[in-house]
Amino acid sequence: MPKTPPSKKPSNPYYTGPVSDHFDGTHFFNPEGEAPLGFRELMRWQFGGGRTPWPKRVPCPFPPAKPDDRVDGGDLRVTMVGHATLLIQVAGLNILTDPVWSPRVSPFAFAGPKRVVEPGIRFDDLPPIDIVLVTHNHYDHLDLATLKRLHKAHGPHIITPLGNDTIIRRAIPVAKISAVDWGDQLSFRDGVTVDCEPCHHWSARGTRDRRMALWAAFVISTPAGKIYHIGDTGFHGGINYRAAHEKHGPFRLANLPIGAYEPRWFMKAQHQNPAEAVKGMRLCNAAYVAGHHFATIRLTNEGIEEPVAALEKALRKQGVAPERFRALRAGEVFDVPPV
Repeated sequence: MPKTPPSKKPSNPYYTGPVSDHFDGTHFFNPEGEAPLGFRELMRWQFGGGRTPWPKRVPCPFPPAKPDDRVDGGDLRVTMVGHATLLIQVAGLNILTDPVWSPRVSPFAFAGPKRVVEPGIRFDDLPPIDIVLVTHNHYDHLDLATLKRLHKAHGPHIITPLGNDTIIRRAIPVAKISAVDWGDQLSFRDGVTVDCEPCHHWSARGTRDRRMALWAAFVISTPAGKIYHIGDTGFHGGINYRAAHEKHGPFRLANLPIGAYEPRWFMKAQHQNPAEAVKGMRLCNAAYVAGHHFATIRLTNEGIEEPVAALEKALRKQGVAPERFRALRAGEVFDVPPV
């Protein structure tokens, strides 16, 4: 009988590079971690009920912010745009994280998760944007329409983990992009550096590219202090928080996600809950935290205000003063106290 030909290994459309401790030649993975659950589990969640209704629209709790052009000296200011989009102003640099101004986070303009609150900064009121950090390629973090607008208006330096540069470059061929691996560092003016560090997550833009682009957290080191920014992560036993502290800590500020965590059986490996975020704050030794990834776009089962209530409970239980961990609302400005 003829031999069965060996199965062909799927090709990676985004990245080609050497095998590493988190890349097998085709897929990226979390060392000693968990892969995302599969289609059967996804259907079990989607049709299992238990979703708390969200309002269709929520008024912006703060007036739209109009940021200063620059923040210098020892000052550090964070303004919440919404979800995982924050404007970080420090050391004369303006840094945007996972910028999304689009009404939906979806491959389709007519369907998919829709924001319920307007961006906390009007796009035309943005100061000059120097750096954009894109943590991974899920649609609520990598929004090509917004990146095109930013490139046209500001021409920022986009920093993103391996493979995501290919996605962005296809849409914006002349964009200035640096693709970074875990452990890489980029240097900017006045002693500012950006390090790419691990987080426990995954990636996909469709059904056939799962884990083919890398995900990451970032550490921004400045004369005004260090900032630890995580777009999405599972708690993963606190491993990455401990490692960040050992390598970079302490931090003046950590930007930590606190939403999109229910049901736990499905979300635990990819989205930490508020209690885990407080544990992470303590493990990485962050003096202050800006909580994000909540009350903007409905992605999971919990109600719109449940993350804030759960955070307040976790702060009391773990003995952390509430002014040190602020769940930022759209338009809210946080002038981070000096340490």
